[in-house]
Amino acid sequence: MVARSASAVQWAQSFIAPVLVPGCLAVDATAGNGRDTLFLARGVGPQGKVFAFDIQIQALEKTREQLAGAGLLDRVILLAADHREMAAHVPGTVKAVMFNLGYLPGGDHRIITRPESTLEALNAALSLLASGGRISLVVYTGHPGATEELRVVEEFTRGLSPRQYTVVRLSFWNRSSRAPVVILLEKAGAEA
Repeated sequence: MVARSASAVQWAQSFIAPVLVPGCLAVDATAGNGRDTLFLARGVGPQGKVFAFDIQIQALEKTREQLAGAGLLDRVILLAADHREMAAHVPGTVKAVMFNLGYLPGGDHRIITRPESTLEALNAALSLLASGGRISLVVYTGHPGATEELRVVEEFTRGLSPRQYTVVRLSFWNRSSRAPVVILLEKAGAEA
């Protein structure tokens, strides 16, 4: 259950949690400060694996610290790579993919996710997603370029076949117009 004043990330994690089963594979497409990577590592259990992507070494170092502090570093493969390259690094189907789109909190705000690479990453994520698997996208909207990225992500996810995917968009009505938007996606079917 999500807390009463839940953040966008908490909504995303609440949606992803039910599909994380011991031994499964998962992807953190934008490792950032490591909170989603840590969440996924707990969910996949000791036999599972999380692939965490980021183009910034600073982000991967923060993620490594989070995981080491929790004793979960052995469950994660940290990749200094663009999230659009995930299909080349992940060796099978995944139960979950999490995205936080924007910039690294506490990092260089000029380094942001871009619509073109995000679309490629979304296509890669869909190609890896198991039946019944889920994708969460937290789209931060308070920086230059964010409106365009949100528009592109919304257009892409809105165009997905309703026979193959269920897509839900969450927005905070009583918060700033710059509050993040959460897009949740589930692939039809149950894994055999």
